[in-house]
Amino acid sequence: MLATMEIVDLIDRSETIGQMIMDSEVMAQYHQAKLDMETDEEAQTLIRNFKNIKDQYEDVQRFGRYHPDYNDIMKRVRSVKREMDMHEKVVQYKRAEREVQKLLDEISQSVAFSVSEQIKVPRNGMVFDSGCGCGSGGGCGCAS
Repeated sequence: MLATMEIVDLIDRSETIGQMIMDSEVMAQYHQAKLDMETDEEAQTLIRNFKNIKDQYEDVQRFGRYHPDYNDIMKRVRSVKREMDMHEKVVQYKRAEREVQKLLDEISQSVAFSVSEQIKVPRNGMVFDSGCGCGSGGGCGCAS
């Protein structure tokens, strides 16, 4: 494909939008929350503990309920995750992460709808559902 001036201009404009996002207050808050979490020793200990128990959880999942430590690991995973998720620095980071995702979703929607209202865009960080696929009832296909 030959690059036309129009395509080059569009790429330049998209880079400008990207830079505007990177320079935004939302991104500044995200970077600060991430730095705060990464430099908080207690938060990092909780994150390491969660990663360790998650590895054990994945081993248990291979055998399911037949694994001898299934119940113990399942309880510990929930407990360690709750403890990590309740730490103030982790809470602030996740909140900032959701705000960045919200901004990106709004920008995606604005760009898509400026082209056509029929374009499907992700919402809340989720990939859109086109209504196609197989349901639990065994019927496959697209809803018309």
